[in-house]
Amino acid sequence: MAVEDTVKEILNQVLDVKPEEINPDEKLEDGLGVDSTEMVEISVGLKKALGIDISDNDLKKTHSFNEIVEILKSKGAN
Repeated sequence: MAVEDTVKEILNQVLDVKPEEINPDEKLEDGLGVDSTEMVEISVGLKKALGIDISDNDLKKTHSFNEIVEILKSKGAN
């Protein structure tokens, strides 16, 4: 599964949003109303799903979907 698809799946699980509701360039906080607790859940879900080491501070609610995908790819996710 592509990184983009994994991120969409985790966002769906944590936030109950459909992939088409995700604006790739909009900040998660602004577009989906993500709060700090949800961001930790997203981060943990992505760590487990992708098997990569990311800290809770690597991913922030002020990042966009595209920024998160790029961060994950830079950490070795593919």
